[in-house]
Amino acid sequence: MARYYDVHPENPQPRVIGQVADLIRSGGLVAYPTDSCYALGTKLGNQDGLDRIRQIRHLDDRHHFTLVCHDFAQLGQFVQISNSVFRLVKASTPGSYTFILPATREVPRRMLHPKKRTVGVRVPRHTVTQALLAELAEPLVSSTLVLPGDEEPMTQGWEIKERLDHQLDAVLDAGDCGKEPTTVIDLSGPEPEILRRGAGDVSRFE
Repeated sequence: MARYYDVHPENPQPRVIGQVADLIRSGGLVAYPTDSCYALGTKLGNQDGLDRIRQIRHLDDRHHFTLVCHDFAQLGQFVQISNSVFRLVKASTPGSYTFILPATREVPRRMLHPKKRTVGVRVPRHTVTQALLAELAEPLVSSTLVLPGDEEPMTQGWEIKERLDHQLDAVLDAGDCGKEPTTVIDLSGPEPEILRRGAGDVSRFE
């Protein structure tokens, strides 16, 4: 059964954040809030965690997992960023964007797109997510919490606990955080390509 943690959305309790971070460090899979709906998250390099996310969401090996980073500096350790891309990404973080970029050697091969060698990265604005990432001191490997057959992401912590109780190790509930996923921009080619229009404004990428 998944542990259930009710956390304040603006002033998350450090004890709770510490307990969830310890769970992740020990190989756990958690559902947690972001500024663009709930997500599934596990430790970088945790192959079992990746496999569990794929199983829950029925994903194939072409799925782009996302590295959710604490800040722009951390993001830069895991992706290759040219000068022109640097300005675009810097101006859009933190925020409701996921960027597809060429990965550095810091990213495990199993996380990469099999042909493009790219990975998704983002820096969220949500207070609880930021607290968790600061406590972990490393990115979370994540995927939006949309279940097979559902058209929209899950938005309520209690419902996530109810539906995925035996497939997760913890649910971090900070209340409703919206159901519009991130805007996904592929910056791995010569021109930005909008792969999904979501919560982030796309005007600067068009």
